[in-house]
Amino acid sequence: MTAFAYIGAAIAEIAGCFAFWVWLRLDKSVWWVVPGMIALALFAYLLTLVEAEHAGRTYAAYGGVYIVSAIAWLWIVEGAKPDRWDMIGASVCLIGATIILFGPRAT
Repeated sequence: MTAFAYIGAAIAEIAGCFAFWVWLRLDKSVWWVVPGMIALALFAYLLTLVEAEHAGRTYAAYGGVYIVSAIAWLWIVEGAKPDRWDMIGASVCLIGATIILFGPRAT
């Protein structure tokens, strides 16, 4: 469930932020903000589904998933193929997220 919540949250957050980008940077209609706000609300909700004791740790681990998802968005939606530095950086972030989320904790 955690992986699906993180991936869904990342897609929703990137889509929501992209809607604002389209409006403000690409000079499109303000109506792009409406689905953007819905996507950002979905993003926040999905993060609450992650089974973790502390919100901060959930958000920290999510950061790595977000970075990998942003690189995928770059490639799939924007048509810009990631270079090796994008892939190395995303891999390092995902490893860090895994350590944060699944590292042993004292009870």
